Amino acid sequence: MSILRLLLALRNAELLQDIPLIDIARALLIGIRFDLIIVSYIFLPLAFALLLPDGLGKRKLVSIYLLFLLGVSFFAGVVELDFYHEFHNRLNGIAVQYLKEDPATVISMLWNGFPVITYLILWMLLLTAYGSGLWFFAKKTSVPSKNTQALWLRISLALPVFLLLVIGARGATIRSGPPLRWGDAFQSDYLFANHLALNSTYTLLKAIQENFKEKKSDVWLHAMPLQEALNNSRKMLLSGRETLLNPDRNFLLRHYQPAESEPRKPYSNVVVILMESFSAQYVGALGNGDHITPQFDRLAKEGLLFERFFSNGTHTHQGMFATFSCFPNLPGFEYLMQQSQGRNKFSGLPALLTERNYANVYVYNGDFSWDNQKGFFRNQGMTHFVGRHDYSKPKFQDRTWGVSDEDMFNRALQELDKLESGQPFFAMLQTLSNHTPYALPEKLPFQPITTMGEISQHLTAMKYSDWALGEFFKSVKNRPYYDHTLFVILGDHGIAVKPQVSDMDLLRFHVPLLLIAPGIQQQYGSRISTVATQVDVAPTVMALLGKPFTHQCWGRDVLSLPPSDKGFGVIKPSGGEQILALLKDDVILVRRAHRKPRLGRYRLQPQPAYLPLDHAGQKRQMNKELSSYVETALQALYENKTGHKDSAKR
Repeated sequence: MSILRLLLALRNAELLQDIPLIDIARALLIGIRFDLIIVSYIFLPLAFALLLPDGLGKRKLVSIYLLFLLGVSFFAGVVELDFYHEFHNRLNGIAVQYLKEDPATVISMLWNGFPVITYLILWMLLLTAYGSGLWFFAKKTSVPSKNTQALWLRISLALPVFLLLVIGARGATIRSGPPLRWGDAFQSDYLFANHLALNSTYTLLKAIQENFKEKKSDVWLHAMPLQEALNNSRKMLLSGRETLLNPDRNFLLRHYQPAESEPRKPYSNVVVILMESFSAQYVGALGNGDHITPQFDRLAKEGLLFERFFSNGTHTHQGMFATFSCFPNLPGFEYLMQQSQGRNKFSGLPALLTERNYANVYVYNGDFSWDNQKGFFRNQGMTHFVGRHDYSKPKFQDRTWGVSDEDMFNRALQELDKLESGQPFFAMLQTLSNHTPYALPEKLPFQPITTMGEISQHLTAMKYSDWALGEFFKSVKNRPYYDHTLFVILGDHGIAVKPQVSDMDLLRFHVPLLLIAPGIQQQYGSRISTVATQVDVAPTVMALLGKPFTHQCWGRDVLSLPPSDKGFGVIKPSGGEQILALLKDDVILVRRAHRKPRLGRYRLQPQPAYLPLDHAGQKRQMNKELSSYVETALQALYENKTGHKDSAKR
């Protein structure tokens, strides 16, 4: 297990560069304690076997038992080498979720996107080495099968072994209170050092355990009296243009009234383009100089670009429901669209625009059964879906996911042309080519990226998505509805890049948001540095349409904030980990369940950085705001008070 931990460090060596040697050494030592937990649990049954007349005389049976269980543990460690490289997380609920999804798609993604054969060989080598050790020691310590010992002697041997294994299962601690917990791994200001101390089997088993637990979390759900949490959340979210509706029954249901001095917008259609893995760290318009996104950079000159925009989660699933349903990513509900509470009505764009008699279409490369997309969004008001099996003679068909981004955008043009009939329309377009295994057409319209190391293939896929986006806009600009349409382009989530800014690994959340519409630059400028997340998209879009609306979004119209308000966002990674963060201006508060929050100042450009802060008052206030926001959202979800209808009228 220590060998696997060293291999994990080598596989992600770029993350070790700035970590002090003492922190790495501490992580490796703490890691042995987590390894000991797994080993002790595996060996516990053998302690009881010592009570048998011939003890561990059945060496073959014992060897098979150990070889199987530790073989599974070794396999988890080998799988994690690339899992961590992809997600910057030890094995967690993401792995569990993938195992529950369509097996054929998952197997295809793994086979075509990762060095499966290489890792299987590595696993077999480790297993062979361990099996050889078992055989050697079994042979050297063998005893005659009829050799038995007195019961008192067997008990005197088994009891101390059992007690030692109990101590090992507690993480080699005899302290009073709880045993070693995953939070004990977090001893460093460097996230990778903390992650390095954990054990892959330990984190995976914890994720499986959490998956079968009741989803409520008392840590977040009962942080304070609900009314206090409600009051704090309302202060955070309500603007001067909004009025609460029936606040005794509803949490955040409010009516938005545009300012009378604000001119009515000349557009009515809305097209939201959710770009797969579109990391802001590689967007030229946001400071990257590698020319990965020339088309987006060109479009950014025509619209309003958000410089500090973040995804609410690190998985497409969370990006979808946060953007289109205006609801945050919460502990226990990272896969909300597949859970029973996902049947709630939400106050997102599909519901709000359907109520205004908008025609709609959802165009996607892949299969809508993945993440229960069709069922969820149909319940929210979408009526027309175009997915993987609805394309005729696509230019490129990915064996794993579906058609190419070029095919998706071409079909989107056809669907938008059909909707142009005087009735306003709403379209959701989602890309997919920039996803493992990054299968692209053989002939690309540009030279593949080859100078960025092992991320070159990923960035080539990102550039292909960018190219397809540019081709779409070249065509759509000639359509009669273009001048009456608000286009919203954003990333569903970022990717794992260095450095790991704060315990939250903030760069995984940093994505671009670009609004393109007639006159938008004249009114709001070309750039905005206000902090915003995907839950702010729906209220901002609805406000831009220039008409009053009623909603219960967990975000705000960020274009109407006073100059003193620099915005805020609540974010959470996928994977089941009980960790959330609150961003306010350039300050981030990160809180893990059962741990004290950490406060720091972050920087995104030109060189991402993080500096811990020791401001007790600010930490206390932000922790209260984070707890209030999450508690209120959880309670609203459980009580089905997430829609834009007055619950008193239901």
